[in-house]
Amino acid sequence: MIDRTILVVDDEQEILEMLESIFQRAGYAHILTAASGEAALKIWEEKQPDIIILDVMLPDMDGFAVLRRIREISKVPVLMLTARGEAEDKFSGFENGADDYLIKPFLPKELLFRVQAILKRAYPLKENKVYLEASVIDLEKAEVLHHGEIFPLTAKEMQLLEKLYANTGRIVTTGALCEAVCGEFWQGYESTLATHIRHLREKIEENPSRPVSLVTVRGLGYRLHTKGGNK
Repeated sequence: MIDRTILVVDDEQEILEMLESIFQRAGYAHILTAASGEAALKIWEEKQPDIIILDVMLPDMDGFAVLRRIREISKVPVLMLTARGEAEDKFSGFENGADDYLIKPFLPKELLFRVQAILKRAYPLKENKVYLEASVIDLEKAEVLHHGEIFPLTAKEMQLLEKLYANTGRIVTTGALCEAVCGEFWQGYESTLATHIRHLREKIEENPSRPVSLVTVRGLGYRLHTKGGNK
């Protein structure tokens, strides 16, 4: 689970640094931070983190408003973090789709346990094989079985498939896929990504020109559908 990307949202710089340090010491390498609601929404749209630690009290909009915007199109796990402990705040968080609620001050261990529990629920361990409509992907061997033939996957194709499979049934933006392959400085990689997607479809689809497993979401990115439905 430590390879998951965490977005931490709080308007106090000291708390942001503290939370980032807690996760880094626990082994998490991909930590994003935001100090306002608008900044959080922008990062969420562009980077697609795997979990959001969201403070209620923000300078431009409260955390509940941010959560409502996110829940319009996404089920990304959200843990609400606040100094206020009133029952009404907890109810508001859960009513708007929060996965958990933690009151400041808190012990670092409690935060980590709650985050780990949420991640395990949201992203259960998957099989090494991914079953699609026309093929089977063996993630351990990095190959595709398609009509009795075996097609090896390149390193970059594997990186793309792992990102897509981790978000089965959800939209993965073009930027998030480019970043999965190139890292932080991915701008300009979009045309190369399109080439990788085309090669993947040639290996996994019955008809690459009419994909049913790796589909394009126009203007946003791509979505992977597994056989028999989403995870």
